[in-house]
Amino acid sequence: MSGKTSRTAWRHGRAVLWSAAGVVVCGFLIALEAAARHYGEPGPVTTQLQALVLAPKSGPLYGGLALMMVVLTWRQRFLAAGTAVGIDTVLLLIRWAAGAEIPEGVSFGTGALWVMLGTAVIALTRRTGPERVLLLKGVGLGLLLVAARKIGDTWLFITSKTRPTVLDQYVATADHALGDPSWLVGRALQATAPVGPHLLQLVYAQLAVAAVVVACYQLRNVVTERRFPRHHLVRTFLLIGLLGPGVYMLFPVVGPVFAYGPGASGTGGVEWAVADLWPHTLPPVTTPLPMTYDGITPRNCMPSLHTAWALAIYLHTRRAPRLLRYAGTFWLIATLTATLGFGYHYGVDLIAGVVFALTVEGALRAADRGWDRSGVHLVTYGTTIFLALLVSYRYLPTEMARHPEMSGPVLILAMTSVIYGYLRTTRRWDPAPTPSLEPDPEPEPEARPTPAQAS
Repeated sequence: MSGKTSRTAWRHGRAVLWSAAGVVVCGFLIALEAAARHYGEPGPVTTQLQALVLAPKSGPLYGGLALMMVVLTWRQRFLAAGTAVGIDTVLLLIRWAAGAEIPEGVSFGTGALWVMLGTAVIALTRRTGPERVLLLKGVGLGLLLVAARKIGDTWLFITSKTRPTVLDQYVATADHALGDPSWLVGRALQATAPVGPHLLQLVYAQLAVAAVVVACYQLRNVVTERRFPRHHLVRTFLLIGLLGPGVYMLFPVVGPVFAYGPGASGTGGVEWAVADLWPHTLPPVTTPLPMTYDGITPRNCMPSLHTAWALAIYLHTRRAPRLLRYAGTFWLIATLTATLGFGYHYGVDLIAGVVFALTVEGALRAADRGWDRSGVHLVTYGTTIFLALLVSYRYLPTEMARHPEMSGPVLILAMTSVIYGYLRTTRRWDPAPTPSLEPDPEPEPEARPTPAQAS
């Protein structure tokens, strides 16, 4: 009786927790929608509703559909994918026949959104019990990925409007401690043009696609086991994307190609830069000051979330087949090279991104297994190092630039200590391989020589 009561209380507590999380998410979406509309732009809720009819912006709509389909059988997957492509094809023909102009940067995706919503309707009206719950979890996972993109775009827009001044001079000064890696890699990447830049731009832009591939592999057994694993890449990806923009608001930075160069992607310009220095001329060591920048460019450098996401992909491919392990390693190296080579980030951004990713991943894994002393220590230490990095970049950049022989190794050592702490702690959490219960085969008796052989 007590066991049944405890299970009921656990389920009730879990339901309350999910209900509270739903309320918080809805409130957060409404707040972002109101903030975006205050600055004259539609928010995540409006853009998502528009995607039901209008051609949506390029984004992970089909990635969300792929994640949802992990709860479907192969026959249902082919039916869902075919329906989504068919809907998009019909809508494309209708828009073409009507002469509707499709803005640049939009693509297919409405069909995928319709199929996900249709699956939710089927789950609510045609399924019951565990089957309904599993389908709704799959739909929720796919829609979360889609919503995360909309929320991220709104977050970046808000950073550009609410943070007119940026702290790039502080970060660039602190980056002298590492030898100005963005300038070094930027020159090296330009020397490999056009092959190197094209390849790295493809890797940099398709990070979400790589994450969906890895997540689909991790979730490949959901349809047979009828449950989701306790921890997978999508959770880490979403939490990094949710928390990271909050740091952008506290530490607004645009990046070296903007603050010290001509800008990129249609934003920025030499008129906003300190000087046109990137990547051929190193910035001088001077007293840093906040600087005004345009109201369009996102303040999305500190920490480097591309580094955090690429590291998360790398971590979640360590137990995958060899091909995925190699792909995860390549994606991490290529992403780090791209973030520096294109001038999107400073070297100290990458260090902060590594510490940020390991802390988030450690917190999720600690929560999954139940918080204990090792988990608390790991997350507390990672958070402390991350905050110490931000404080040093903001208040000690000049000292760091004047003593690179000391400050550079200290930065690398701080990052390495978090990596070591993460590996040391999580290896204790990983289950040891179960020894085989089958008895060892008995050795064959040694053959005795026959009389003829003995003679």
